[in-house]
Amino acid sequence: MTDATLWWQALCAIAGVNLIAWTASTAWLHRHRPDGTTWPHQRLQLVLSALYVLGCGYRSVLPVFDVPRVVMVDSWASSVIVGRTVATIAELSFAAQWALLLRGAALATGHLFSLRVAYAIVPLIAIAEINSWNAVLTTRNIGHVAEEALWGTVAVLSVAAMLGLWRRVGARGRRWLAAAITAGTLYAGYMFLVDVPMYWARWLADEAAGRAYQTLAAGIADASSRWTVSHDWAHWRSEVVWMTLYFSVAVWISIGLAHVRLPARRP
Repeated sequence: MTDATLWWQALCAIAGVNLIAWTASTAWLHRHRPDGTTWPHQRLQLVLSALYVLGCGYRSVLPVFDVPRVVMVDSWASSVIVGRTVATIAELSFAAQWALLLRGAALATGHLFSLRVAYAIVPLIAIAEINSWNAVLTTRNIGHVAEEALWGTVAVLSVAAMLGLWRRVGARGRRWLAAAITAGTLYAGYMFLVDVPMYWARWLADEAAGRAYQTLAAGIADASSRWTVSHDWAHWRSEVVWMTLYFSVAVWISIGLAHVRLPARRP
């Protein structure tokens, strides 16, 4: 059994744990349903989180290295076109969770900058998704550079918005703000110090090698019909860190967001 196979099995196990965690979290919230206006917010968070948990679970069981069309399982369900569609739905759902929480806090505290950031999150991530699709279809890694830079920018804006909320919320609000600011700062650092440079280096290497890129039409056909099964660690090594964190820590954050109660205004 190869190292890549062991890693894949770990991803599958994490996906199972995540599904159990979401189910237990949902049951707990229903048993301790809060009064007032915060429950509809939390119920919507649960729905969005379910889409993210299921999407990440699908991609854990059927991982895909998009540009070279490398997969673990020989199936049409592993194709880039299917995997990228699942990823788009999941990532927009996660972005919506992020935006929904920031919007609720901004409305509760009257913080205008945070409200503007909240409304910008999903459109910016939608643009990131467009760049991602362009990258995986044409195999131009410059699209991934733009995609990851947009995710990082959204994280920076969100951290700035949450810092602006700090003086406007009470002790309970500050607890989740501290956690969110820490997570957002670490995420932005990872994106700009690791992910963006990685994709930029791949782009430069492709340019130096004179790589022939695909048209969008050819890319759609290729991404729908071609996949190469590989359990070779060399093919997956560059994807292991981000995939593992993405399908574990990010999912736990998504589940946790439903437990944040609004409003968070200072009493």
